[in-house]
Amino acid sequence: MKIGILGAGHIGKALARLLAEAGHEVGISNSKDPATLRDLAHELGHGVKAFDREDAARFGELVIETIPFGKYGTLPAVPMEGKIVIDTANYYPERDGQIDLGNLSESAFIAHHLPKSRVVKAFNTIASAHLEAQGDTTKPLDDRRAIFIAGDDQEAKDVVTGLIEQIGFAAVDTGSLEDSKVQQPGTAIYGPDLTATQARAELTKLKG
Repeated sequence: MKIGILGAGHIGKALARLLAEAGHEVGISNSKDPATLRDLAHELGHGVKAFDREDAARFGELVIETIPFGKYGTLPAVPMEGKIVIDTANYYPERDGQIDLGNLSESAFIAHHLPKSRVVKAFNTIASAHLEAQGDTTKPLDDRRAIFIAGDDQEAKDVVTGLIEQIGFAAVDTGSLEDSKVQQPGTAIYGPDLTATQARAELTKLKG
């Protein structure tokens, strides 16, 4: 699969390396000129390409957006139409400023900005260092570190689940984009190192 990554911070770099190692064609971008990413692309290896944001969005059959939440307005919506878009962003008012989410979950808010994309929330509850180090494809799925996902499109969630499993983790589904409020910052499942079995048990408690 061709995967475009919008954002070259810690999570973007970790996902670029892991997905390229898993055999996918990966293009990574930042908010600057692609020339600023050439050294990083070389360092990541596995044919990772450096693009600007628009070209990365066009390149990817699937796109991962991992830019600061407050920069959501810079996401190139048109090149991502019809595509699965993984939203990894978390809203931190002290960093992003005050944003009226209109009572929506953070990922539902992003989906309103990308109305023709198939948005799936994932990779927002794990630290980049853990993403780099904790994937283990030799473990049974139930014993792997959980990656929480949410979305309104089951087929899109199935594709993201497959990617998560390919890099050594296990997907645990929290429900719809609105349900993804349970995996936002400050919740019980935001951050803890949980196996898939433990994560499902925690979700059951949270949802009563």
